[in-house]
Amino acid sequence: MPPIAADDMTAAQAAAVAELAAVRGIVPRGPWIPLLRSPEVLSRARAMGDYLRYDTSLPTDLSEFLILLTARQWDQQYEWAAHYPIALDAGIDPDTVDAIAEGRVPEGMTDEQAILHALFSELNGAHQVSDETYARAVAAFGERGVIDAVGIIGYYTLLAMVMNTARTPVPAGAADVPLLPAL
Repeated sequence: MPPIAADDMTAAQAAAVAELAAVRGIVPRGPWIPLLRSPEVLSRARAMGDYLRYDTSLPTDLSEFLILLTARQWDQQYEWAAHYPIALDAGIDPDTVDAIAEGRVPEGMTDEQAILHALFSELNGAHQVSDETYARAVAAFGERGVIDAVGIIGYYTLLAMVMNTARTPVPAGAADVPLLPAL
């Protein structure tokens, strides 16, 4: 799904682009290009992402940890390329990032990362969370933090699914980002 020229946009698409520019200060790129086919979905996803990306109760390093896990789960190259440097800047150990890229369970995770990894793995594997993992997550992050974590996973899964459907290319200059297709 290539970009839509401004002259070819409907009024609703143009309004969604204007809102994206006003709120995020960006033009459509990545997931926003295919989402523009449904401007209402774009606007609602953007609003959800405003919270989950920039205002969640989880610290940036844990949010980015979940985003990298989601990108790996969905083999989403664009998502990985966008969040790989953010994750490193947020202080995630490069060995942890490399393990995620390779599809391995990272060794040496922090306690919080291990709890979120278990939550993520159970949601994506069994499609539910065990009582033990839930209790650990609530103890570490509170109920709000658990819902924020699930929201981040769900939101970035949506974006990954959209970009995989649209075959969104990796941004220019990100070719060296180490996310290989899953085995």
